[in-house]
Amino acid sequence: MGIGMDGRGLIPSSSKRFFLRIVGNGFGVHPTSYLMGSGDFTPVCTTELGRIAVHDHEFKKRGVKVIAHSCDKLKSHSDWVTDIKSYCLDIRGDFPYPIIADETRELAVKLDMLDEDNKDNEAEAMTVRALYIIGPDHKLRLSMLYPASTGRNVDEILRVIDSLQLTDRLKVVATPANWTPGTKVMVIPSVKDEDLPKLFPKGVDKVSMPSGITYVRTTTDY
Repeated sequence: MGIGMDGRGLIPSSSKRFFLRIVGNGFGVHPTSYLMGSGDFTPVCTTELGRIAVHDHEFKKRGVKVIAHSCDKLKSHSDWVTDIKSYCLDIRGDFPYPIIADETRELAVKLDMLDEDNKDNEAEAMTVRALYIIGPDHKLRLSMLYPASTGRNVDEILRVIDSLQLTDRLKVVATPANWTPGTKVMVIPSVKDEDLPKLFPKGVDKVSMPSGITYVRTTTDY
């Protein structure tokens, strides 16, 4: 098992400890491509890794380290990266993030992306389509499983990261459905009304409900 990256950022590894060393202390996004018996050259994953590479500056701006994981050989990854860069011509410079080569699928099992019983079942291994967001404490903050037929939405990944980083910094708010940075957030129920002026000096809107219970409180003061 090597721990060095070649010029294209490709890493051979099946070690969980190695994965955590790569993630380091920042938020980590771990997009995984799915296994095909013929190798890495799959259309949906090609578009996903390409679009994430194009948006690499957005992840760096948020202090996020991106790692891709695929259950195939290192040489296959190397050739695949060439195809990804050919397809996504707006990738700037070298491919910007590492791809872990997990040919034995041991890392996929350790990270609960694949059941041990299905490790050698190529039909089942095709469903290794997890996306993990790992916090600075190396704890899983979000897990999303995609079908092989549906590509990931990079804007949604960034939105979730923005939400997690905001609510870690300001622990008295939560983000509502379809939230984007700058729009209203929700004040969590544990915050008392008498504390609102101190926490949110620019104001809080209270929404009246038919139940008569005031539990929806919103603000843009964050």
